[in-house]
Amino acid sequence: MLGDQPGASGGPPPNAPHVLFVVNADWYFASHRLELASYLLDAGWRVSVATQDTGVAGALAAAGCAVYRLGWRRRGLAPADDVRVLWQLRALVRRLRPDLVHPVALKAIVVGGLAVPARGGPPAVHAVAGLGYAFTGGGAHRRALRAAVRAGLRRVLRRPRTRVIVQNPDDGALLVAEGVARAEDVVLIPGAGVDVTRFPPAPPPADGPPLVVLPARMLWDKGVAEFVEAATRLRAAAVPVRLALVGGFDPENSAAVPRAQLEAWRATGPVEWWGHRPDMPAVLRHAAVVALPSYREGLPKALLEGAAAGRPLIATDVPGCRDVVRHDCEGLLIPPRDPGALADAIARLAGDPALRVRLGAGARARAEREFAAPLIHAATLDVYRALLGPAWAEGCGMRPGSPAPGRPTRAVAPG
Repeated sequence: MLGDQPGASGGPPPNAPHVLFVVNADWYFASHRLELASYLLDAGWRVSVATQDTGVAGALAAAGCAVYRLGWRRRGLAPADDVRVLWQLRALVRRLRPDLVHPVALKAIVVGGLAVPARGGPPAVHAVAGLGYAFTGGGAHRRALRAAVRAGLRRVLRRPRTRVIVQNPDDGALLVAEGVARAEDVVLIPGAGVDVTRFPPAPPPADGPPLVVLPARMLWDKGVAEFVEAATRLRAAAVPVRLALVGGFDPENSAAVPRAQLEAWRATGPVEWWGHRPDMPAVLRHAAVVALPSYREGLPKALLEGAAAGRPLIATDVPGCRDVVRHDCEGLLIPPRDPGALADAIARLAGDPALRVRLGAGARARAEREFAAPLIHAATLDVYRALLGPAWAEGCGMRPGSPAPGRPTRAVAPG
């Protein structure tokens, strides 16, 4: 049953421009897009969010968003659920008549895109937040999922009045090369942005061995197995360092590390498991290094926050990660699925405080220069305005006091 939760009173007037976000889960929107929503609200927009309710919808409403609950599951292929949500969204679009629809992540793009009428419906800005589970690794299940996702994307991303935001150039080039999207519709905006004021750089504690954290949902595709194996090797070599997994168990993700395995590691090592931590600024103040040995990313929030906190980074040389970390500038790049290289990189940074300081300063400077949230949010608003056109903006009451555009967004050419 579709329900809604109106946003806080005193927001934009009813004739203000109106964007409808479509997102798989409310916690994801709160974590990755709520700051963008606040930016749009300050710019005079109305913001609605259609999403699965996992208990965070109240926070979205308190921020000023109107929340519409969908009966969605995120795990794998669930055609019956997806069809039901498609019809819920189709009815919601007819009812709200938003000026713009903005689905985020692959499933929301496919289902949300199909819910918008191809003729007479609002324009769409599709945010590809990484190519995810379907595009990493092999196996029959992933191949079937990849084929289904490609077919769905091709139907919605090539429509008129569509823009496709990608977070790294590899993802954009792949979508264009496979004929899923048109090059002229693809725009590169590097990530969801990071609040650099929330992560002020400060020296980590000087006492005890250096702490290396892997902050992410506990998914095998984040390189969790390689991190644990690296910890085993470092322990055997008596390297004075602590390794901690910082992130929650995600039962709805097909790549989830079983809870029993996480609890076993917590009990016996060689890594610590801290679970989900809402206080990431405090976590990063205690960390000496942030590591993310992921198999593929869009543009990972974990690395952006680590960079903002002035921490040296260790990341795999894969799409998304290498767009945040340049080797020996903000951190160290290593091959994917290589626990030996990860162990060597951790040992190098653990034993060289001066290198940690240099790379951490480089990471902070780049976070301020390229990934700060106001830059990313302004670039997203630029995409909205370019798609809808100046005549529409004037007619919908876009006021001179709206935030100024940020740096130009970039089209992605075929790779």
